[in-house]
Amino acid sequence: MSGRNWLGGVCLRNGGYVTILESLAHYRRRLCTLGDSPELKNAAMFAPVLTSQAAKTIPEIDRTTQDVLDYLAGGMVDIDVAFLDKALACHDSDIRKAQDTGDAYYTNLIGDMERAAFLLEMIASVRKGLSEYD
Repeated sequence: MSGRNWLGGVCLRNGGYVTILESLAHYRRRLCTLGDSPELKNAAMFAPVLTSQAAKTIPEIDRTTQDVLDYLAGGMVDIDVAFLDKALACHDSDIRKAQDTGDAYYTNLIGDMERAAFLLEMIASVRKGLSEYD
């Protein structure tokens, strides 16, 4: 398939939507705070390019979030599974960085670190579910 489909109602309706929406919100926060990222500070010459890409991606996050909400309300939508996977991967990566490094940027971005281990399991489960429907 092309990476776009109806997303498999089982994955979304069986709780996957909570993790997906949370990961999309995290991805948005991550891009909005990109300038504070330790990685970007270490590679300042790439900052303008990455900031520009982030500005282009944020509206896509908003559209995808609305698409998921529309789907849950009973609408038929075509959701980019690869984009959802990117948001889930970002969330997973940042949780791991927060756990491994304890860096204030990541711990503030993640918030509840006690819940983070549970989120890692949920993210892995949703990513597996999405790959089954794609």
